[in-house]
Amino acid sequence: MARNTYSTMGFPPFRGAVREIILASVGIYVVILLLVSFAPVVGQTILALGILDPAHIRELWLWQFVTYAFMYVDPLQFVFSLLGVYFLGGAVEGQIGKTRFYGLFFGSLIISAIAGFALASLPGGRIAQGAAMGSGAAANAILMVFYLFNRGAPIMLFPIPIQIPVKWIVLFTAAIETAYLLLSRFALFYFVLLLGLGAGYIWHTLLLTRRRSVGISEKYFGLRNSYYRWKRRRAARKFEVYMRDHDRTVTFDEHGNYIPPKEDKKNGGSKSGWVN
Repeated sequence: MARNTYSTMGFPPFRGAVREIILASVGIYVVILLLVSFAPVVGQTILALGILDPAHIRELWLWQFVTYAFMYVDPLQFVFSLLGVYFLGGAVEGQIGKTRFYGLFFGSLIISAIAGFALASLPGGRIAQGAAMGSGAAANAILMVFYLFNRGAPIMLFPIPIQIPVKWIVLFTAAIETAYLLLSRFALFYFVLLLGLGAGYIWHTLLLTRRRSVGISEKYFGLRNSYYRWKRRRAARKFEVYMRDHDRTVTFDEHGNYIPPKEDKKNGGSKSGWVN
């Protein structure tokens, strides 16, 4: 297989955070199905507590920003969401590690949910209405992160025996979900799905790109060192003034290093008695 090709024909390994998330989702879904079938009042109560509902968020049911990812009713929605997590999640987890994959999964869910709630709270109340459920936002975020890590990679999607560039998968996903968004009259469910792509981009840019993290660290330490150098020069100037007031003259260079008189030079005849 080519170096930049990722194929799902052989099925990715079922392990790590991907395995734990899928098993937890399956267990919760089975419980919900059984309760909805045999104890419908309890089942509907659990769904009402867990799905993302802007009306409940306004009543401070903040746990819904996370729990909505594990709430499903439609079997096809359940299957497609978890297939998205499974087929590309293993590759992404292999690149970023288990802990950061959990951060990506739950972080993208929370970002998408908060942004969806903000849209639902806009004056007029005409967009982002209804409820949202399922881990589709996280699956979209994983897709986006996979694309950003493997921009030139084609994907061989099961059961289609052809290679498709991952960027076209991203664009196709966004187009289909945008179409459903328009057909549903801007339902919150499809807003949250689309926001998952944006959340994946944000998470990759801010937390998964090592080059950016190193750049931020360098800027921080550069600013800190500049501050210390300024304090050193300022202290040297104050000391010069103090010594002149006491009829003595001392000299410092532009870096704040003390320059001793010629007869006091040490350290191999350097201009300063200090080693910097």
